[in-house]
Amino acid sequence: MDQPFKQRFDRLAPFIPGRVLAGALGASFMLVIALLVHIDLMIDPAVPRFWVLSAWFVGLAVLRWALRDAKGGAAEKLRDFAEYVVTFMCISLLGVLASYALAGVSHGFVDAELDRADKMLHFDWLALYYLVAASPLLQHLGQAAYSNIYITPAILFLSMAWNGEKASARQFLLTYWAAVVMTLSVFPLMPAKGALDYLTDGPVPYMPTSGRWQGVIIPALREHLLPKIDLGALQGLVCAPSFHTVSGVLYLAWAWKSPRLRWVLVPMNIAMLMATPIEGVHYLSDMILGAGVALLAIALVERWVRRSSTQPTGLLATA
Repeated sequence: MDQPFKQRFDRLAPFIPGRVLAGALGASFMLVIALLVHIDLMIDPAVPRFWVLSAWFVGLAVLRWALRDAKGGAAEKLRDFAEYVVTFMCISLLGVLASYALAGVSHGFVDAELDRADKMLHFDWLALYYLVAASPLLQHLGQAAYSNIYITPAILFLSMAWNGEKASARQFLLTYWAAVVMTLSVFPLMPAKGALDYLTDGPVPYMPTSGRWQGVIIPALREHLLPKIDLGALQGLVCAPSFHTVSGVLYLAWAWKSPRLRWVLVPMNIAMLMATPIEGVHYLSDMILGAGVALLAIALVERWVRRSSTQPTGLLATA
């Protein structure tokens, strides 16, 4: 698909107004604050990371506002890139904060059920773990691939801002938000310590990226032993559904739309998914759940966008 056609196609596609994303973020913010207050949890403003993140959010928001009337050229591209990044960062941070609050009101662990499902799928997590533990090369490759969760969105947003694909970018952001909401809705029903903590005991030959944090932080949150959240030491608490898998599937779906990027981003995200069982200490069963969440989010947002765009007075009738 040539570039001019891609830009024309994007402008003709259903366009999600900024107020829709702003409303989703505003509602999410209020809900997260309510959850944090409910379990007497607060963000620690004394740590440097709090001010660094605050500066990033404020800087990007101010840049987006200052360039709000930009038409064409580098200014418009920079404005759109700032919008995409700050929106993505807000969704991600609110999602992590919500996971801490929801972990505090969860009960028990479902590792036995997830491990049983893995056995039914003939997936041997320990065998894969010891294979990686015996190979420093696989460890380094897995760590690099697992960190791609931060790299792919930056590349996607840069590409969409550069090519004027605002409709696609906003649909991605709304889908990402929906996937976060669905993941967090399921999380309190099936909290887990993670495969490493459940299947091993004592010292291990290799400590994956995600370590054993779920089994430590979740009980501490339940007992109100962590009154403050340190933004400089945030850890992923959601085992099932696997949000690395959710993200990987979403990234693959959008990467495939770009003929120029797909040959780079598709292998990168396949590698991330392959690294997720060990580096994310995920069961195969919760990765399948994560893929299901991503596909459902894509389908629901696509359906909503298409239906709304056909209504003259619908949410998408104007930009």
